[in-house]
Amino acid sequence: MENSSVNENKMGTMPVNKLLLSMAIPIMISMIVQAFYNVVDSIYVSQLSEDALTAVSMAFPIQNFMIAMGSGIGVGTNAVLSRALGEKKQSAADKTAMQGVLLNLISFAIFLIFGIFCAGLFMKSQTNIASIYEGGTEYVRICCVFSIGIFMQLTFERLLQATGRTLYTMFTQTTGAVINIVLDPILIFGLLGAPKLGVAGAAYATVIGQCVAGLMAFILNIKKNPDINFKLSNLAPQWSVIKTILGIGIPSILMISIGSVMTYAMNKILIVFTPTAVAVFGVYFKLQSFVFMPIFGLNNAMVPILAFNYGAKKGDRIHKTIKLAVTYAICIMLIGLAVFQIFPDKLLLLFNASDDMLVIGVHALRIICLSYIFAGFCIITSSVCQAFGHGLYSLYISIGRQIVVLIPAAFILSKIGGLSVVWFAFPVAEIVAMILSIFFLKRSLGKLGLKREAEASA
Repeated sequence: MENSSVNENKMGTMPVNKLLLSMAIPIMISMIVQAFYNVVDSIYVSQLSEDALTAVSMAFPIQNFMIAMGSGIGVGTNAVLSRALGEKKQSAADKTAMQGVLLNLISFAIFLIFGIFCAGLFMKSQTNIASIYEGGTEYVRICCVFSIGIFMQLTFERLLQATGRTLYTMFTQTTGAVINIVLDPILIFGLLGAPKLGVAGAAYATVIGQCVAGLMAFILNIKKNPDINFKLSNLAPQWSVIKTILGIGIPSILMISIGSVMTYAMNKILIVFTPTAVAVFGVYFKLQSFVFMPIFGLNNAMVPILAFNYGAKKGDRIHKTIKLAVTYAICIMLIGLAVFQIFPDKLLLLFNASDDMLVIGVHALRIICLSYIFAGFCIITSSVCQAFGHGLYSLYISIGRQIVVLIPAAFILSKIGGLSVVWFAFPVAEIVAMILSIFFLKRSLGKLGLKREAEASA
């Protein structure tokens, strides 16, 4: 009871700005470190060849899909668990945590099978260039077969976040990232007596880092998270709990997975012009993580705060949290916009960019980043809807942005104006997403009966 009371005092009574920052900053730091190791990974791979970089870029949709599964289940688990804690329902919180663990174990089994039997088919659907196909197949297979690490990490880090212990997630994510960064050159280039594994070395460095981070997160939950009682008996399927978690989590899974569909479709559109365009797109996704990861960290801190205060029926704190999160997200996005506009060539040269890659990439980065003007608001809004159990709204926003608008716009623009104009599909799609975000945010708050209060406090 004492621990529960402390947690309630923090989530329910600490000044909102201090609470949001104290929970968000450790996550943001750790996610920036993650973004850094993703970039370092590609920087080392680019030293092998541009085809190697393209292969890793084409593997990204599968990596993103794994993150979608783990993160979506985590969003559902966090929202249900935090609400249960806010309502002081300990047994429900314990069951929710273990059902989240179960769902992620099932996800690992699915990707294990995919990695063994379908990695080659996935790469063959994108390219018939032998060097890209072989490197990409090997990379995808390793990441999938050893995906237990990423699912452990996502599962147990989200449980720490749900109970307000975000500082621990900074330790786990940073440790995993550092291990990856250290192992990358050793395994890719065969340093210190290790075999030279090339693209496969990058994959092994990634999964080793994930496994260590996942193990750390598991241990920290057992030792340092008294708000959850981890009982093996709660690991048996409990369909009512699973249904509730997935009711919130599936829209999030689909929303992130749509990013995989979009990336896959964009790769297909771009490779018609040149594999270099695919490499540029892959590099952009690595670089943009420095901008988006901090906002995702802000989201991970915001969701349990909203869910807890929703359970505790504290509307003022809900509105203050949303306003602060939107403000911080927009500021981060504007910084990202400035960096991409001013230094696109310097960013691309980090990846051993050829002259052709610079010509294509500088133009592409400057156009795509225009979408950042709207993206911060859209990301926060989607997570607000998820926190209150309206995950379908987030899904609608994501479908509108990436499936209904971005992919068709990119395809049409590629036919009308060629490679130089295809990038304008991104800001166009984000404008549509912002319109949808405003509409669904108002509906979500209206369903809580808090709309008038929000307007009064504005």
